[in-house]
Amino acid sequence: MSEAMDASPVGSEMANGSSDQLQLVTFGVGDEEFAVDILAVQEINRMMPLTRVPQSPPEVEGVINLRGRILPVINLRRRFGLEDGERTSASRIIVVDVHNQTLGFIVDRVHEVLRIDSGIVDPPPDMVCCVRLDCIAGVGKLDDRLLILLDLERLFAPADVSGYANMNCAA
Repeated sequence: MSEAMDASPVGSEMANGSSDQLQLVTFGVGDEEFAVDILAVQEINRMMPLTRVPQSPPEVEGVINLRGRILPVINLRRRFGLEDGERTSASRIIVVDVHNQTLGFIVDRVHEVLRIDSGIVDPPPDMVCCVRLDCIAGVGKLDDRLLILLDLERLFAPADVSGYANMNCAA
């Protein structure tokens, strides 16, 4: 699960129009339900103490020491332009590999690992909640809910990710 991906598997499968199965990790931020491809996820951790880094970008909550590796942790609520929410026992840090860098992002809760047919995923509509449209790989239509599939490669641009990595040196 730790290999970096050059392109979003979700996005490439959707572009090819294939009816393959997508395996996703689903999570909540605010009132919305999101998903990322499971292949990008290294691990999911309970909240842990974060060390703040002076002069870091506003969406960077801090850094953590994860088994000897210093990782930046992004507040996804801030990244989406939402108000900070209260941390609960359900809050988690999802550790992912993006642009050959490992980082974590905070979500309000993790729901499940879900397998869906890529045929039920539509391109994003003109307006979707709080996320920039170019960061959305598609919208999954499940029986009782909609699932916003995020493109991590676009959500965390290469310049942002390399800036987070450089910030680790200051920690």
